[in-house]
Amino acid sequence: MSFFKISEQADKQLFPGVSIRTVSGDAIMMSFVTFHYAGADVPMHSHPHEQTGTGLEGAFELTIDNETRIIRPGDAYTIPGGTPHSARSVDGPALALDIFNPIREDYL
Repeated sequence: MSFFKISEQADKQLFPGVSIRTVSGDAIMMSFVTFHYAGADVPMHSHPHEQTGTGLEGAFELTIDNETRIIRPGDAYTIPGGTPHSARSVDGPALALDIFNPIREDYL
């Protein structure tokens, strides 16, 4: 398929208060990450996939390795594969767009 409505994609809970909706092709995936309330948390983790993303709504604290920044709409980031990272919404709900290469089979 070539066209998608994000609102019609399956909503998958990753952690309490954090869910995703994904769209993917053969080699790249978009993941719309919703933090449903302040303090919703993606714990420190790593994966082999290269990840880049941007804040779309609200604000979240992103830690990559040992550096932490607040990401707001218009801010972007890149996380090399294998790099530890975590995220936590800070003021209330937030929305991020993460893009992965290759696709994350565990998110399908």
